[in-house]
Amino acid sequence: MPFYIESPSSLAAPQQFQTSPPAAMGHPPISPPGQQLPSLGSPPPMTTIGSVTAPPMGMPGPPGPGVHQPPLGPQGYPQQPGPYGAQMAGPQSGAFPGGFPGGPAQMAGPPQKKLDPDSIPSTVITGNKCYFIKYLNLCTFQGTLICLLQTQVIEDDQAKRGGQVYVTNIRGQVPPLVTTDFTVQDQGNASPRFMRCTTYSFPSTADLAKQCKVPLAAIIKPFATVPKNETPLYIVNHGETGPIRCNRCKAYMCPYMQFIDGGRRYQCGFCSCVNEVPVQYFQHLDHMGRRMDLYERPELSLGSYEFIATLDYCKNNKPPNPPAYIFMIDVSYNNIKSGLVKLICEELKTLLDRLPKEEGTETSAIKVGFVTYNKILHFYNVKSALAQPQMMVVSDVAEMFVPLLDGFLVNFQESRAVINNLLEQIPDMFADTNESETVFSPVIQAGVEALKAAECSGKLFIFQSSIPTAEAPGKLKNRDDLKLVGTEKEKTLFQPQRGVYEQLTKDCVAQGCCVDLFLFPNQFVDIATMGDVPSHTSGSIYKYSNFQVNGQQFLSDLRRDVEKSIGFDAIMRVRTGTGFRATDFFGAIYMNNTTDVEMAAVDCDKAVTVEFKHDDTLSEESGAVMQCALLYTTIGGQRRLRIHNLSLNCSSQLSELYKSCETDALINFFAKSGDRITNSYRNVHENLILPDAMKVFPVYMNSLLKTPTLVGSTELSTDDRAFHRLLVNAMGVEETQVLLYPRLIPLHTMDVSSEAIPAPVRCSEERLSESGIFLLENGLCVFLWLGQACPPDLIQNLFNVPSLGHLSSEGPTSLPVLDNAHSRKIHSIISSISQRRATSMKLLIVKQKDRSEMLFRQHLVEDKGLHGGASYMDFLCYVHREIRQLLT
Repeated sequence: MPFYIESPSSLAAPQQFQTSPPAAMGHPPISPPGQQLPSLGSPPPMTTIGSVTAPPMGMPGPPGPGVHQPPLGPQGYPQQPGPYGAQMAGPQSGAFPGGFPGGPAQMAGPPQKKLDPDSIPSTVITGNKCYFIKYLNLCTFQGTLICLLQTQVIEDDQAKRGGQVYVTNIRGQVPPLVTTDFTVQDQGNASPRFMRCTTYSFPSTADLAKQCKVPLAAIIKPFATVPKNETPLYIVNHGETGPIRCNRCKAYMCPYMQFIDGGRRYQCGFCSCVNEVPVQYFQHLDHMGRRMDLYERPELSLGSYEFIATLDYCKNNKPPNPPAYIFMIDVSYNNIKSGLVKLICEELKTLLDRLPKEEGTETSAIKVGFVTYNKILHFYNVKSALAQPQMMVVSDVAEMFVPLLDGFLVNFQESRAVINNLLEQIPDMFADTNESETVFSPVIQAGVEALKAAECSGKLFIFQSSIPTAEAPGKLKNRDDLKLVGTEKEKTLFQPQRGVYEQLTKDCVAQGCCVDLFLFPNQFVDIATMGDVPSHTSGSIYKYSNFQVNGQQFLSDLRRDVEKSIGFDAIMRVRTGTGFRATDFFGAIYMNNTTDVEMAAVDCDKAVTVEFKHDDTLSEESGAVMQCALLYTTIGGQRRLRIHNLSLNCSSQLSELYKSCETDALINFFAKSGDRITNSYRNVHENLILPDAMKVFPVYMNSLLKTPTLVGSTELSTDDRAFHRLLVNAMGVEETQVLLYPRLIPLHTMDVSSEAIPAPVRCSEERLSESGIFLLENGLCVFLWLGQACPPDLIQNLFNVPSLGHLSSEGPTSLPVLDNAHSRKIHSIISSISQRRATSMKLLIVKQKDRSEMLFRQHLVEDKGLHGGASYMDFLCYVHREIRQLLT
């Protein structure tokens, strides 16, 4: 993603399924018989922490009994025996390591006393004595061993699993970390880019789940971006008969269905119901009980794929129309004088050429419309036959309607001249306005009515700068009261004002109308309420305080928002095998009942977190299976079903459950359900060997407790806290990971000839040096920190000035592009980081001990929070005391 400079003071192309071998399908080549898959390599050499020996994090140990490398199947895939069409291994003893490589000497810091091997705590819990007490006692009072683990885990996983192929044919396999670069080869389970779980081994009973205290959840990003070196989802078309489904539970055909009776029937892998195979779908079985066409059908051999939906899946049994984008611009006094309206209009002239389109088509099928507003609304007829655009005004905002049908939503290519003419005229039309009041609810209502009239779904792009105070439905008043912070009534500040907005949300979801809100506030705007409709229609909310005319961050966000991959009018359902079910859902979604997740739109950035609960005992032999089915409309107007399948292990041993935990997914769950934070170290059985990743859980939890959402401080504005809450609610695992533990990258010691990004260090002030330059990023912003004693030649290479003293006292406002190795390398690093993030990130350049440094220091999450919250070491001491009290 692009980034923009700001002064600190201003604060997936589908393709038809083919029967060619996997290499031709875009998969990396599969190892020949006798060789192990990359994800099942031989045990790595043991490494040492102090005097403790352990296998490196992230690499599997020796396969357990019964785990073997299957011979290759007919299309180059490994043969996949077993009841489910994919290799389903049972619990794999030793598959999850316990220990960390490296030690204190690998990172700068005060010298530590060498630990006696006998003083290293055992990872075994016996009786009522918890090893974690001794572990924390050692780490807190004898050294900083635990503090090294966060960056060490990331670095170690990248070293061991980075650049490798992650093959998804093993049940309950823990994927690489979200920070690791790897390639996915789909062989029966969904890619971790689409689905990640808090644990890949579910407890077999509800009592065990209650005892372990680990939430059972999946984080699903159904439209996640697929890298270019991986195969895009295949499209399956069963014609007028539609997808094959289980008659009882309605699960879609997938690798977990077992064909029996010579291929004439199949047993559902979710509810065990035996179904007849439709005549047109019949295929003979081979000597191992598999269909002869197993590798010719994506739905039988892959974890993710798409079905073409029939008319039965369409509203009113009619094919949907292509969606529409409606741009709704606040033309009140502030937006005109700041230059925002002119900037938007200029950008749209070129941006509309880049509307998303179906693969293989020359132009986008998306139609566009335009509305301007203050306390009344102006609609524009931009029909291609007109010489000039026509304005129609609606002043009665209490009863909103669309004054024209023909000519409001048009094809941009056909009406290009009229639209460009309109965009030229809008800034001039309102140049002399003195109107400062605006409406908001009628604007959304107008968009919904326009989409209803056109019988299509779509997205509203709303650009607003102030709280809606004009007399109209949805009028808001300033309810910001900092006196409530720290009291029982504090939560009311973040509860949206319902009434008209609640009904508006229902109307939007029913029509498939997604709302994206771009806010440019100079004061309180009640984001908790204004952001309620966007957050329940799977829309995005952007906030730009102290907007500048050259708002490059805004333009970058707008471009990406218009261009990104998206589906409309979506309904998602998560089906599970017997014994457990989906109970709670978190995300930018709307729930009209307990099972259907409704999304007016779904894009590549939105994630839904799903929690599961037991309703029966799970079988350790068959494991736990889940299927996410997403019904949506493409940007070309085609109805499709996107299917993601995932199979997990089940175990009656807590050790297996804990070893299969994924901390990044756990913290995503807790970030979205902060009132349910639990201590996963409590009430555990004997013989528990904690995995390396779980040892960094405390640093994430401490960081989470210091986020704007949970910190009760009058120094943080109510709008900022509400905005942060809405952002986190829609985030995926990768986004919450970097938000809660930002990357602090030293740049003064980097190898300018290397293409790699330097390894991050602990996110603490202790790691900063006066002679250094550090880059800190958390997915929302980027800081370039300059030490007081930074070498003059480095400053010269980066800013083209002789020394740090020649830079502005408030910090430089830009990072120039210069023709030298250091400048090129740093710009390359920032560009590489930005491309992986969901939003554009503003770059703030700060000098050590300047006033602007306070903004930077609040992101050093291992230190004491500026607005409250303990340092990491103090938090460990607190946890230490709490556990001792629990066990005494």
